[in-house]
Amino acid sequence: MFFRTDLALELKEGGQSELSDVPCKIKEKDRCKISHITVPCHIKDTGMAPGEYITIEMPPLSDALDENNQFLQVVSDEIKPFLPENGEVLVAGLGNAAITPDALGEKVIAQILATRHVKKELERITGISELRSVAAVSTDVLGNTGMETAEILKGIVDNVKPKLVIVIDSLASRSMERISSTIQLADTGIVPGAGVDNARKELTVNTLGVPVIALGIPTVVETAVVVNDCLDVFIEKLQEKAESNEYLNKLKEEDNYLEIKEALIPKDFNFIVTPKEIDSLVENMKDVVARGINMSL
Repeated sequence: MFFRTDLALELKEGGQSELSDVPCKIKEKDRCKISHITVPCHIKDTGMAPGEYITIEMPPLSDALDENNQFLQVVSDEIKPFLPENGEVLVAGLGNAAITPDALGEKVIAQILATRHVKKELERITGISELRSVAAVSTDVLGNTGMETAEILKGIVDNVKPKLVIVIDSLASRSMERISSTIQLADTGIVPGAGVDNARKELTVNTLGVPVIALGIPTVVETAVVVNDCLDVFIEKLQEKAESNEYLNKLKEEDNYLEIKEALIPKDFNFIVTPKEIDSLVENMKDVVARGINMSL
């Protein structure tokens, strides 16, 4: 039984799949930790499609974005290598705007600089000829539209004919600390809803006909994650007073996630949860993502 996560880095760290043996390149930049994992084609048991996964881990964005401008450049620099040299780019926001943890995609799209319809005029006004043609769309969810996200985007791609699609979505994490402070970039596309066991039709080069870059931020975890992390904190607190307690030391060294999850599932207590500050966290992260994308384009 694997823990629920959309992050390739967490599957590697968990040591429960073949990804644990895959090399991970790590670099530090502007207080951010950037991890690069290449999932090879022969690995089948992780749920992660073969391809490149980049994870950007930032300090908590609890302050105003103006104090975190260096993060925008980090995000922009990591997006640029995925972009085609020229041609139009479609940026698509997934999710449900009425549910805050799932509203990231639509909030990002509201701040994307769409230039497709005014590119020539912008070039005339600004004098900048390098402006890329960009289109942006929010797809909403199947329950509201009656249409699969893949169906909506396929129709747009067939008409607009972009060279690349960038898909923005909320993710599930294995760690409370990564909520709204971590960005994953992948050149593999995405399966909407997979992180919360509601998988829809995939958004990939196979279904849309053009390369798809997935950019996601964790906004939710399972109850079992919360309980396990809180148990670690509790044990650490007790260890301060009883460092020689062999039982507590052994309990702390073990990962109790699976045992906790197995206990919660029969009672339907393994909820998907999000922090009480999720409104402000999503607001800060959508600014970082949207402005980072705008800078890269």
